[in-house]
Amino acid sequence: MTEAEKKLLQAQHRLEEAQARDRVKERKMRTRRLIQEGAILEKVLPEVQAIELSELEAYLSRKLGKQI
Repeated sequence: MTEAEKKLLQAQHRLEEAQARDRVKERKMRTRRLIQEGAILEKVLPEVQAIELSELEAYLSRKLGKQI
């Protein structure tokens, strides 16, 4: 393997590692946002804590007067 090939391979690996770090960062940001949104939802509508997750969308649609 030539020096140029080694450098190219290293650059590809660095790029892949950077992309993996970005994916992890985006996933953590999304998780944090979803947790915060859920906390706000429970604060504003405490009754949602007693609703099954599978029924939540229909409940919110009825509560907000929107069709799904």
